Amino acid sequence: MTMRNQPTARQIRLGAELRRLREAAGKPAKEVAALLGSSSAHMSQIEAGSSGISEERLRRLAAHCACSDEELIDALVAMATDRTRGWWDEYRGVLPQVNLDVAEAEHHATFLREVVITHVPGLFQTPDYARAVFRYMRPELPESELAPRVEHRMRRHVVIENGTSTPYETIVHEFALRMRVADRQTSVVQLQRILDRIEQGHAIVRVIPVDQDGFAGAGASMMHVGGPVPRLDTCLRDTPTGTAFIDAELQLAHLRTLFRKVKQSSLDPVRSRDFIHRLAKEL
Repeated sequence: MTMRNQPTARQIRLGAELRRLREAAGKPAKEVAALLGSSSAHMSQIEAGSSGISEERLRRLAAHCACSDEELIDALVAMATDRTRGWWDEYRGVLPQVNLDVAEAEHHATFLREVVITHVPGLFQTPDYARAVFRYMRPELPESELAPRVEHRMRRHVVIENGTSTPYETIVHEFALRMRVADRQTSVVQLQRILDRIEQGHAIVRVIPVDQDGFAGAGASMMHVGGPVPRLDTCLRDTPTGTAFIDAELQLAHLRTLFRKVKQSSLDPVRSRDFIHRLAKEL
């Protein structure tokens, strides 16, 4: 297969899972490569996501590694044979690869769970709100680079707004709701957008009030992206160097626990909706 110069996060994840299968079975790369009629160098490329693998070879590898989890194997085959060219591909070469990776991850998600502390979730943001955030974070961007970022963020909304919407639950801190990233009118319109999405059934929203006792999760922002099987879940977290895609089993377990703890500190959906209503009137 053709070598990929810049594999996507999804392709890298497939390669990582194949490596985990091999290592869990204690099989050296050279042995598995010989089984597949390939070379150790090509096996390394497959496991790095820079080269693809056919369904037949993937199933042969799984059998050789004594993997009996048929749901997992089928999910890996679906990843390996997926030729989807989503709307995000229109931005290839225009936006950083990570922007495309986030949209692709959301597209394939079985559910989305998010915790945001400092900003309104991207899947809710209005164009004016998103523009203000991008403009503040990257003041050097010319309009030719700013506009596609805003447009891309708006198009991501399709994942929760189309006819087959992905279940989406988000926990938002009051701080994020009150922060005026632009002006009063932008904030009011933004809060109304959130209320509209709640009313339309596009999301479950929970709010953490600023006076909530026992909440010390200021660094809890994350998006939990559900995979076709729990083993293939992913967590997205913003870091100083960009968005990190986390898939190590122990880290995922920790982040699932973190989400449950944050959820315990939040208001229920009805009280959260009423809270946002009151806040919109205050503004």
